[in-house]
Amino acid sequence: LQDEGKRPEELARMWLHQANLGMNQLIAKTVLGRTPDPEEAPVILDEYANTSSAGSVIAFHKFSEDLEVGSLGMLCSFGAGYSIGSVILEKQ
Repeated sequence: LQDEGKRPEELARMWLHQANLGMNQLIAKTVLGRTPDPEEAPVILDEYANTSSAGSVIAFHKFSEDLEVGSLGMLCSFGAGYSIGSVILEKQ
């Protein structure tokens, strides 16, 4: 976010790697600096369980249509060896 000149409070939604609920809540809270509302960092673990790095894409698919044009979101997945892949998205 910082590299792109964006602030965390500009994010309308984060679609995070769906490994476990505690991790998702901690990451969202750390990024936003506060406890996020459930719709800001939707969780699909209760429906799909741990789908590895595909979980963030599934969450994006299920929870992105309601965003307004111009809204920013971040899609982020994690891999082995502490690798992280993320992308900032803007609703068009």
